[in-house]
Parts: sequence; structure tokens; C-alpha cells
Amino acid sequence: MHIVEMTKSLMLRIGSAPVLYLMIALSIFSVGVILERAWVLIRARDDMEALSRDLFAYLETWDLAKARVRLEQSLSPAAFVLSAGLRAAPRGRVASADAMSGASVEQRLRLERRLAFLGTLGSNAPFIGLLGTVIGIVMAFDALGAAGPSAAAPAQVMGAIAEALVATAAGLAVAIPAVVAFNGFQRRIKVMLAEADALGRRLLSFVPGAEQA
Repeated sequence: MHIVEMTKSLMLRIGSAPVLYLMIALSIFSVGVILERAWVLIRARDDMEALSRDLFAYLETWDLAKARVRLEQSLSPAAFVLSAGLRAAPRGRVASADAMSGASVEQRLRLERRLAFLGTLGSNAPFIGLLGTVIGIVMAFDALGAAGPSAAAPAQVMGAIAEALVATAAGLAVAIPAVVAFNGFQRRIKVMLAEADALGRRLLSFVPGAEQA
């Protein structure tokens, strides 16, 4: 049998249903990731103005103990980064800057966990749906060919066309929320890390030591 005929026979045998089941499974997992990441980012929120005011009030008198206690009260990425900088502060400005840089990378990895799945799903879900559409169209043309040139389109043809459109809609329905969530999360993470970087630079102005190169 010709390879094209073999592929066509396989498509007709399996239909679009497996693609739709896959889209349903991906959508459920996507919702789970979105809710979990949203919860992580909500817990990481804090009043940066109050944190900055309290922290630098303690640093003005170089009260590191109270500064650390204040940072421990916050779950924000900025608090983790600044805590790393304070712990390294007795070793000088360069050591403090390096510690905060490493902590910032750790926080980025923690906050961006599983976001790659949302980005990949948002980019590829329409193509998965398109695969189901192609299979449905192949089924429709096969049924139309079997009906003969003079016959009206049978119900099987219309069902196959509807199945093809459902697959396309399912792909878009899965991709759009994933893309929106991915972009929103990335934007929020960028803002959080920018806040941490800004406060970290201010913290370095209190740490004694030679200027960084």
C-alpha cells in the first residue's frame, strides 16, 4: 500500500477524537498550572513602600538584626534578595552584591517554574487543533468521495466537517488562556525582580567597602 494511502487509512481509523482528548487533558493541566502560579505570585506580594521605609530606617542606624527580622516577615522576592545581601554585608560591598545577584537568579527560577509549559502550550495548541482539523477534513472528503459525484452530502460528511471545526476551536480555547496567563505572569515577575534590584542597589549604598568595578 502506498504511504499516502496508509496515512489516510490511519487517519480515518483513529479520527479526531484522540486529538480532542489530548486537548482536554492539556487544558486541565494548564488550568492547574495557572492556579498554582497565581497562588505563588499572590503570596509573594508585599507593600514595597512599607518594606523599603522600615528596612532603610534600620539601616540608617546599621541595625542589621532588626533589618533581618523585618525582611523575614515578608515573602516577597525582594525580601529574599535583600536578606542574602545583608547576610553577606559584613564581608563588604562586592560580596553583598554577589549574594544578591545569586539570590535574584534563584527567585527568578522559583517564580518562573512551569511557565515554560504555558508558553509552549500557547504556541503549539493551535497546531494540535489544526491536526484534528486536517483529520476531520480528510474524513469529510473520503465520505464525500464514497457518496459519489451526484449524491448529496451525507450526514457523515457534515459530521466530519463539524468535528474538524471543533478541533480548531479546542486548540484556540486551550491556547488563548495559556498565552494570556504566561504574559501576565512574566510581566509580574519582571516587576518583582525589578523592585528587588532597585532595593538591592539602595542597600549597597549602606554597605561599607570599595566601590564595585
